[in-house]
Amino acid sequence: MLTIAQITDLHVTTGQDPLNQLRNEQRLRQVLRTIHELRPRPIAIIASGDLVDHGDPAEYAELKRILSGCEIPIYYAVGNHDRRQPFLDAFGGASAPTDANGFVQYAVDFEGLRMVVCDTLEEGRDRSGFSAERAEWLAQTLDAQPDTPTIVVMHHPPILSGVRWMDPDPNAPWIGELADAIRGRDQVRVVLCGHVHRAFHGLLAGQVVATAPATSIQVTLNLSPVDMERPDGREILVAEPPGYVLVVADEGRVTTHVCVAGEFEPAVAYTRPFGFD
Repeated sequence: MLTIAQITDLHVTTGQDPLNQLRNEQRLRQVLRTIHELRPRPIAIIASGDLVDHGDPAEYAELKRILSGCEIPIYYAVGNHDRRQPFLDAFGGASAPTDANGFVQYAVDFEGLRMVVCDTLEEGRDRSGFSAERAEWLAQTLDAQPDTPTIVVMHHPPILSGVRWMDPDPNAPWIGELADAIRGRDQVRVVLCGHVHRAFHGLLAGQVVATAPATSIQVTLNLSPVDMERPDGREILVAEPPGYVLVVADEGRVTTHVCVAGEFEPAVAYTRPFGFD
């Protein structure tokens, strides 16, 4: 059995935004402490985008500082708050290779599990920039190892959460292109996403899509209709606890746990056999 932790939407920033700098760093450090205390310890962490808040080089330097004490290998994906070149200047290499078109897309092979990371960033917009050429790369990468259990990682989820102001257009071309790339490729066990700052699950082309909570603050769960042109004063972000997802792979079976990070008082100890039939 092996485990991989997914963290997402870190939104690390600098002293120019002191509230979010302090809050997001503290929450990220809490998540990292919790992950390091897991038993068995995960063999890797995948940070699935919105690593920083504005894509500035100084923010990536702050992120490097925070992650410098991490004892677990970290791999990276980019999200809509990232900027590709400053990110690559800071983190490019084995932890975030690029494909032939310069997108942050790559595959990592672990023992009995493959992780395929996709790039959904289109700089200058919040919505997904996943495109036909990126979908073609994904399909070809999946076809290279059709018998290896695989998790696909991308920042933008291709399913709806019901939080209207965060959701994509369900008829957007990129969703159809992604669906075609994963349809019938039965080695895909789950598509892991971020972006919405909440955990939710759904299906696309018969494949499970699982979205992780943020290490930074969460999106408020309000499913009522909203006029995107007329702000109505609703709460949109809330300081719910930071979270992460733990992927468990065991002999081809893959399970995901949505986890809350923090220190909690023990409730029951295992002191005698359960005695279940």
